[in-house]
Amino acid sequence: MTLRLIRPTEQYAGQVMQYKAEMSANNDSFDGCAGLEKVNSFSEWIDFENRLRAKYGGSYVPSEVFLAVRNSDEKLVGMIDYRHPLSPFLLQYGGNIGYSVSPSERQKGYASEMLKQMLLICGEYGEKRVLVTCDKTNDASKRTIIKNGGILENEVPDTVGLCDGGIIQRYWIEI
Repeated sequence: MTLRLIRPTEQYAGQVMQYKAEMSANNDSFDGCAGLEKVNSFSEWIDFENRLRAKYGGSYVPSEVFLAVRNSDEKLVGMIDYRHPLSPFLLQYGGNIGYSVSPSERQKGYASEMLKQMLLICGEYGEKRVLVTCDKTNDASKRTIIKNGGILENEVPDTVGLCDGGIIQRYWIEI
């Protein structure tokens, strides 16, 4: 195991904001980042419950947010969240799990390891299966999901503007 999933703490505040800067500079999607792209500080970001409940109101779904930290040097390499239960929107488009890897740390197997570890956490919450979605044109994410047992259920038109390719693929993973 090259990394571990940990809950965000002040110890990683600088790295979280650096992650935001790198993702923004690369014009990346902030999947699994609990709205990091919309905040100006770590203290604003870490208040997930209040901030996201205010934003989504009755559609709010609790989530567990984790930092993926490389064991060898304590560097933040990715973020992942587990949203439970599935709202109608998440069931159609977003799924239970979202994740992203820092542009400078991609193609090193981190996304697959992050998802593998998150599935264990989902199991601890009593989940029997989870939904993970991706842009049809995102081959790296597709490979990550399939490597972790994802079975494609269907594809849906992206009528909400979540992806570049216009089609969202919906995969179920048995835990």
